[in-house]
Amino acid sequence: MNSKSYKVKEIISDALELPKDITLDLPKVIILGTDSVSIENHKGIISYKDDQIRINTSCGILTITGSKLVIKSIIQEEIIITGKIVNIEYR
Repeated sequence: MNSKSYKVKEIISDALELPKDITLDLPKVIILGTDSVSIENHKGIISYKDDQIRINTSCGILTITGSKLVIKSIIQEEIIITGKIVNIEYR
């Protein structure tokens, strides 16, 4: 999506008070303490190891690091990861 189209959608979303994660296809990341993270609106898994999981999103690559990381659930709209989460970052 080009920046002009994105800006128009953002203005409409704000004016109508619609959730941006839906209207702009943005990822929604929910962190529960240090042992669970949920990612909605993902674009798929790039790599998966027990100490690092990389997920593609419309905003870039989301990297989750920690230990004993497990993909508890994966469906088209959402991924749930459990384990000892140490860091979450975008690149």
